[in-house]
Amino acid sequence: MNSFFDLLKTRHSIRKYLSKAIEPEKIAQITNAALMSPASKRSNPWEFIVVQDKEMLQKLSDCRPHESQFLAKSPLGIVVIADATKSDIWIEDASITAIIMQLQAQDLGLGSCWIQVYHREKDKHITSESYVRQLLGIPEQFAVLCIISIGYPDEEKKAHEIHKLAVDKIHSDKFN
Repeated sequence: MNSFFDLLKTRHSIRKYLSKAIEPEKIAQITNAALMSPASKRSNPWEFIVVQDKEMLQKLSDCRPHESQFLAKSPLGIVVIADATKSDIWIEDASITAIIMQLQAQDLGLGSCWIQVYHREKDKHITSESYVRQLLGIPEQFAVLCIISIGYPDEEKKAHEIHKLAVDKIHSDKFN
């Protein structure tokens, strides 16, 4: 069994996927991991929309002018939303659960990539968030944070090299 540190060393953003479908039990494990995520005061403001429909993935891939088109060839996208009326730190809570899904996917041999939606523009007429909200019928009190694309990787990336880490960003006792 790999250690958590090994999992972190090998996790990278994957944007190319095999056309292989993801098994339902793996999707359940990813979403169950998300439901176990910590949240401030256990408010659990996050909810998830699991998208496997190819036509919808294609439409969602147009949520931004750049850096989201690869979603169209992904077998799975999980839209991370949060009820902004439940917590003033919904962004932090939803971000934690999004990375937990990515780490769980990595542990299952899957690749993933975060597609930022919140505070992004589809074009000069509509925000990415409004576009996704309209496509998926998301109520107004829910903010759309991101979409996590998930699939079997069709690209290989090298593990992070420990000797190349920016250890100068670590400070002891005070900012040096």
